[in-house]
Amino acid sequence: MNKNSSNIMALAPNTSNKRETVCIFGTGDFGRALGHKLIQSGYRVVYGSRSTQISNLIPKDAEVLGHAEAAQKAAVIIIAIQRQHYNFLTPLAEVLRGKVLVDISNNLKLNQYPESNAEYLAQLLPGSKVVKAFNTVSAWALQSGTLDASRQVFVCGDDVEAKQMVMNIVRAVGLTPLDKGSLLAAQEIENYPLQLFPMWKFPMFLSLGLTAFFLFYCVALDIIYTYIYENNNFSFFIAITIPNRVCPVLALILLALVYLPGIFAAIIQLYRGTKYRRFPDWLDKWMLCRKQLGLIALAFASLHMVFTLVTPLRAFASWRTGKGIISQALNNKTEPLNHTNAWLSDSYLALGILGYFLFVLLGITSLPSVSNNVNWREFRFVQSKLGYLALIFCTAHTLVYGGKWFLSPSAYKWYLPDIYMLSLIVPCAVLVVKFVLIFPCIDKPLTQIRQGWERNPKYSE
Repeated sequence: MNKNSSNIMALAPNTSNKRETVCIFGTGDFGRALGHKLIQSGYRVVYGSRSTQISNLIPKDAEVLGHAEAAQKAAVIIIAIQRQHYNFLTPLAEVLRGKVLVDISNNLKLNQYPESNAEYLAQLLPGSKVVKAFNTVSAWALQSGTLDASRQVFVCGDDVEAKQMVMNIVRAVGLTPLDKGSLLAAQEIENYPLQLFPMWKFPMFLSLGLTAFFLFYCVALDIIYTYIYENNNFSFFIAITIPNRVCPVLALILLALVYLPGIFAAIIQLYRGTKYRRFPDWLDKWMLCRKQLGLIALAFASLHMVFTLVTPLRAFASWRTGKGIISQALNNKTEPLNHTNAWLSDSYLALGILGYFLFVLLGITSLPSVSNNVNWREFRFVQSKLGYLALIFCTAHTLVYGGKWFLSPSAYKWYLPDIYMLSLIVPCAVLVVKFVLIFPCIDKPLTQIRQGWERNPKYSE
């Protein structure tokens, strides 16, 4: 079979109404769920079990036989049992010779055994064709039909035809197979379901660290300092006031950190004069988790919006407003409207609304269901051009709100700057450097480098 026909075969699903028989060893949750899905897809299913008694849990159109008898009826046998029970397959070696064995097992922890479960199965039954598949799909998703979040199925094996048979089954049940190569990839595939949000670890740890730092910073300046030097107890600020200060600060800093690695990448490419050299590992990992950083930033911005909306309902806000009204009444004096403050207040709110709108737009377009329906140019326009515009609006929102405090001595408690001053360091740095990078004298060579031009081709890797 030539290469082209092999590719066509890999892309074309089995569209025949008459499906072959598939054998499943194991009548546990996953074995039953997969069997039910296979029957719905037109396959005949026979279960191999120690007990041939029909259970109400077994799909009604399936057949239950002993292991040896069930194996003889199918060319593909799905091993839906745990690794520690594989030894019972050894006496069936002759019956299973030449059969395609699909290992779907997972472990309890990463790299639990020296070799993968699929490789161990291949060692036990060298006459069989072992394929790893289905281990990234849950029984619950198969039973409930909610397969959108786990539609991709990793498949690996040493026999090309055996892999193709399994990939056809994967397509037939409505899933998407992804060929990961030989059986050597089984260890990686088995580790995949055990990784808890692998791309979220750095963003989450960074966010938690920054949250803890800024919370402590605000408590120290707004509660402890006020209590010591002014004898005022504002401990209730912990509930709403301080979170409403920390959330926008974190949202702004994390949004800036989404675009900071792109700045570093541009500077490195300009320095090297080529795009054909790998970035440092820390920058590669940083760039891969930009989406997660942006979504966490959006979550903090949303919390800031909610906290701001409930602020007028607070007892402290009502007390402060009433105190101002009574003070004016007692002094028989009405404070005139300060048009400068009115402009600053309205500008601050307008910039915040526009920034949050673009923030939400960035979050929506990062969803797979949306990003898959836009082309690369449209996606880049939203995430890059509108993303920087969102950063500009959010930075201006913060500057208008707290810019006056930079020159106010009362803002430096214990000689420390206010939290809003700290929040402007990273975004302002990103915007200033980005402004320099768009100068034609810098943007033109950078564009040429990204299109493949090299300053010193002999040094490229």
